[in-house]
Amino acid sequence: MNLKTIIDTFKFSYFDLDSITNMTKKLSTKEILEENLASTPPVKLAQTKVILHNIRSLHNVGSVFRSSDAFGISELILTGYTPTPPRPEINKTAIGAEEFMDWRHFETATEIIQELKNEGYTILGMEQTTNSIMLNELDIDSYEKICLVMGNEVTGIDADILHLMDKFVAIPQFGQKHSLNVSVAAAVMLYALLEKLS
Repeated sequence: MNLKTIIDTFKFSYFDLDSITNMTKKLSTKEILEENLASTPPVKLAQTKVILHNIRSLHNVGSVFRSSDAFGISELILTGYTPTPPRPEINKTAIGAEEFMDWRHFETATEIIQELKNEGYTILGMEQTTNSIMLNELDIDSYEKICLVMGNEVTGIDADILHLMDKFVAIPQFGQKHSLNVSVAAAVMLYALLEKLS
């Protein structure tokens, strides 16, 4: 007995042959890559840079590499004691994104921040301060080029570079905890930029 005979015999009560053959299917890794490479991020997002200053977790660094690659930003800048590739722990969460992202390392953040300011970048510190703009209220059109600065997982952006920030941005939160993991915060911020620029 062939499949058509079985279908004709039982006359599927829940779905017909068309619905079997036209079901939604998951994309393969190759199909996803082809879709990604056929797309381009908004220009302002593609110009965005992210500075990770004094991040201690290699897994956080790897995750930010992965998010930065996914959102198509131009460069990841690692400063202070933030660990740098190649490291197996970074690769574990970056899953190879560190090989495709442009990145640099500087011993201190001061010089590169000043250099970016001279290039017309607005330096946005991801930090909870008395002057922070809530992310959902951030008017991204006010800034031509953006560099996001993210600080240490426990202490945030170091006090000695706070004065170099042009603005501070915070992610609205409504729960008992007062912060997000740095790699989660980076992904939230990059997605918010994408949404605001699309």
